[in-house]
Amino acid sequence: MNFVEHAGKRMLKENGLPVPSGVLCSTVEEVETAAGRLGPCVIKAQVATGKRGKAGGIKLSNTVPEARENAIGILGMEIGGLLVERVLVEEQVRFTSEFYLSIFNDAATKSPLILFSAAGGMDIEESAATAPELMRQMPVDIRKGINLPAVHELLEGLDLFGSEEHIVEFIADLYTAYRSTDAELIEINPLGLLEDGRVIALDCKFILDDQSAYRQESLAEGGTPERLTPLEQRARDLGLKYIELPGEVGILANGAGLTMTTMDAVTHYGGSPANFLEIGGDAYTKGRDALEIVLANPSVKSLLVNFCGAFARTDVMTDGLLQAWKDVNPSIPVFFTIHGTGEEEAIKLVQNELGITPYDLMDDAVTAAVEAAR
Repeated sequence: MNFVEHAGKRMLKENGLPVPSGVLCSTVEEVETAAGRLGPCVIKAQVATGKRGKAGGIKLSNTVPEARENAIGILGMEIGGLLVERVLVEEQVRFTSEFYLSIFNDAATKSPLILFSAAGGMDIEESAATAPELMRQMPVDIRKGINLPAVHELLEGLDLFGSEEHIVEFIADLYTAYRSTDAELIEINPLGLLEDGRVIALDCKFILDDQSAYRQESLAEGGTPERLTPLEQRARDLGLKYIELPGEVGILANGAGLTMTTMDAVTHYGGSPANFLEIGGDAYTKGRDALEIVLANPSVKSLLVNFCGAFARTDVMTDGLLQAWKDVNPSIPVFFTIHGTGEEEAIKLVQNELGITPYDLMDDAVTAAVEAAR
């Protein structure tokens, strides 16, 4: 779950981290009032996407009339396909340097990873490319927590203008916030250096782990809903995990691992997956709903069904799918590979109902589906 800047900064403030004073506004009149109270300010579009500044969605305003003019220009504009309906009016902060700081779940180290760069204020990819010597990273053992001497070592050799102690303290507090909020990512870019050596979060990108939203109910209320296609929304309402993709080979498999393996195989053999959709766990009885959703995508030219049953019975999944097949009566070719619990019954169902014999090898079913989609 993504959080736009103002919600991310609210989280930081609640966790004792310094952020500029700001007011969330949805009308030009509200912007004028906020600018009159804050003085010189920044008008910042509040949408869940990056590169707002490059798109003209962040403007400095030194007077109330200037704030009004900038608000008129930003409210209602589109950035990354998103309509700007609210802006953050924030006090201008005098800073002498910019740093980059983030903490995120790192698959490679299987731990939280702290990433710090003395070159902030730009895309992290650009920063890493132009100034790799200023980029530092440190994994954190969640069993032991943050280690302050290790953080000092992380920053060693960087020119931080005498602010090292303040940065170490900020990193430690940010890690505490990261753990307590079940975050997947907290990114501060830029982390501004003030004249007195303190640092302040001038921006904040915050992503909450969806699976922990039930533990973070009050926090989750401030999240930005994920943009879903109509088919993705329909699947979510039915309790199915479905992601619409731009390919032509529809995929129906049980279990996330098997589904991703099937998608990789389709790509390997020169095809393009039209979707991710798995019906593992307690969704294995929803073969009918799953098929209808996959076939509702007009881009699908062939269907690949890959069932492997352990807990889930392949004959139950197949029966639901075949009943839906009769109702929908699609004209596209379908290719099966079925193994595991109930496979003999499932194979007989496919043979009797469709006159098709499932492939014994997944690779054969994949190559046939890819060829048919062409």
